[in-house]
Amino acid sequence: MAITIRTATPADVPQILAFIRALAAYEREPDAVLATEADLLRDGFGPHPFYECLIAEQAGHPAGFALYFFDYSTWLGRPGLYLEDIFVGLEFRGLGIGKALLQRVAAIAIEKNCPRLKWEVLDWNAPAVDFYRAMGAEFQDEWRNVRVSGEALQRLAGIPAAAPQTTEAAQ
Repeated sequence: MAITIRTATPADVPQILAFIRALAAYEREPDAVLATEADLLRDGFGPHPFYECLIAEQAGHPAGFALYFFDYSTWLGRPGLYLEDIFVGLEFRGLGIGKALLQRVAAIAIEKNCPRLKWEVLDWNAPAVDFYRAMGAEFQDEWRNVRVSGEALQRLAGIPAAAPQTTEAAQ
């Protein structure tokens, strides 16, 4: 059966969220997903989308997805494509769906004149590491991922932390 790769539509949002949750479970973080269907709909299908998404289908059944967005390289003076998530359902692995998704994302990068495509992979995910290496990916071990979120992000932005709530009984 043929693999179909198509652009996601608003009607795909429940399936996108299901794929995100399945990916989180695979990556040993099943409770980490805070995104809602409303979030995905607002941020991917409004007048100024923050991401784009592809859906892979096998024989008409949703089999996987790739969610990406554009960044910018100041050194190259060109846009780049960042692959936030790529996932293929367990029952669809080994059929070439992951490769087809990655090839389509690479083609989009070329179509949009992006000289590079990048993403992250967990160091313990040996099947993904091997797959990406076989696709010609280069691993940049000298670079460290950096993230600021939650209260640390608010402090960095100079936003004071919310005052603790008090009750009349405690006063």
